[in-house]
Amino acid sequence: MSGHSKWATIRHKKGAADARRGKVFSKLSKELMVCARQGGGDTSTNITLRSLMQKAKSVNMPSDNIDRAIKKGTGEIEGVHFEEVVYEGYASGGVALIVQALTDNKNRAAAEIRHTFSKHGSSFAQQGSVSRGFERKGQIFVDAAAADEEKLMEIVLEAGADDMTRDGDQFEILTTPSAFTDVTEALDKAGIPILSSEVALVPAAYVPVKDPGTAKSVLKFIAELEDNDDVQNVYTNMDVDDTLMKEIEEAGE
Repeated sequence: MSGHSKWATIRHKKGAADARRGKVFSKLSKELMVCARQGGGDTSTNITLRSLMQKAKSVNMPSDNIDRAIKKGTGEIEGVHFEEVVYEGYASGGVALIVQALTDNKNRAAAEIRHTFSKHGSSFAQQGSVSRGFERKGQIFVDAAAADEEKLMEIVLEAGADDMTRDGDQFEILTTPSAFTDVTEALDKAGIPILSSEVALVPAAYVPVKDPGTAKSVLKFIAELEDNDDVQNVYTNMDVDDTLMKEIEEAGE
């Protein structure tokens, strides 16, 4: 979908800006804690923890922060107990939303996130009705100027990637969750820098949003959800034209 700003593209650019504010680090710390608590702190047996550590490194999260979060999860250091909850719904234009939260108070999280949905004229959908249109995949972005397309394709497919496509000024590489670490390690070994990488929920199909008002409304909705301290990730199937996205960014909206 070259020439379009899929939410995945917008999201990882936002992630870089959030990381500069330290916001991403606190969210990643919670994810690492929960993952280590559930599967242990050994990355040779906890594949999910390995992928989370790769995600943390891709946004330059300090190693000390990563280690401390894992130790809190395994109980070596005292930490807060977080539970994972998922909310689903729709925004303007039929755009699907999945909100992943990690919270120490499920009632508070549900009330606050429901309020944000209501404020934007939406409500929670039945569990599973939205998420069935998404699939869990490893998602890696590489600057198109940093690698030859044919060589890059050869490296990632040989390492186990499912697909690679060009999306504007970058390449998007998709993998199964189990192949994610192998592909990121192959890129690292080849000296190809990664813009961002994570195991994410990827939509089976994207919904084009061409109306400026709708695009602004959905982006504002998502921004308010992400500002909630309990919210870890917001996934959507929104696809916005590059020109429209640039106009919105320049307008500061």
